[in-house]
Amino acid sequence: MSYAATEWLNLAIRWTHVFAGILWIGATWYFTWLDRRFHTSDPDEVWMVHSGGFYRVLKVKTPSPAHTLHWFKWEAAFTWLSGIALLILVYYIGGLMSDGEAGKLTNGWAIVAGVVFIVAGVMVYDLILSRNDMLAMIGGLVGIVASAYVLGRYMSARAAYMHVGAMLGTAMAANVWERIIPAQKQMVRVALQGGTLDQKLADRAKTRSRHNTFMVMPVVLIMISNHFPVTTYGSQWSWAVLGVLTLIGWGAAHVIRTR
Repeated sequence: MSYAATEWLNLAIRWTHVFAGILWIGATWYFTWLDRRFHTSDPDEVWMVHSGGFYRVLKVKTPSPAHTLHWFKWEAAFTWLSGIALLILVYYIGGLMSDGEAGKLTNGWAIVAGVVFIVAGVMVYDLILSRNDMLAMIGGLVGIVASAYVLGRYMSARAAYMHVGAMLGTAMAANVWERIIPAQKQMVRVALQGGTLDQKLADRAKTRSRHNTFMVMPVVLIMISNHFPVTTYGSQWSWAVLGVLTLIGWGAAHVIRTR
């Protein structure tokens, strides 16, 4: 494939990735904010104004079979798929997995290590860290810093950063498709059948959605880190920089979510 064709493909996929991510994370932040409004102000409704109109949002116990129920899942799918496509195009096919330094893996073996890391990281989060918020925060921070440090010893610094982001992004997408959506579908089915709702399903979906609002902070940071190599992945203390900036991002996320 010619350089021009590769660049056009890169641009198209990257544009899709960024726009799909805006749709996904925007919806996630909006609904977590909306849910908090129901718990901190009026428990039944929230009034808003936007784009020349006034909106009254009601929170109900059961869905209406007479109205279309809108699901928010394809934004996550397109964001993840385009992100993985970029990872393959730019890093795996582009040969950026290894920088040729002594002791580091070849491009092929670095790809294998990167894929194994993404799968293992998602499993650790899903099976262990996601059990409660404190464990997810402390374990997640340690995992992010340790992963950036270890991966940086075996692949290029840029690829190490990007695989931490790819692992977090994959965990976020898995939250939507493997945890949030199945729980919501079961809730809808029980509600329409007139059964008793299992509150654990609602809590599980809400917890995973809340985790996504925090995981996206280091993910976006890593996405733009390519423009700042000296201060991020190219730094001698790249792993520490990622950890500190992640903490700052989480602090900002906490403030935003509580306002």
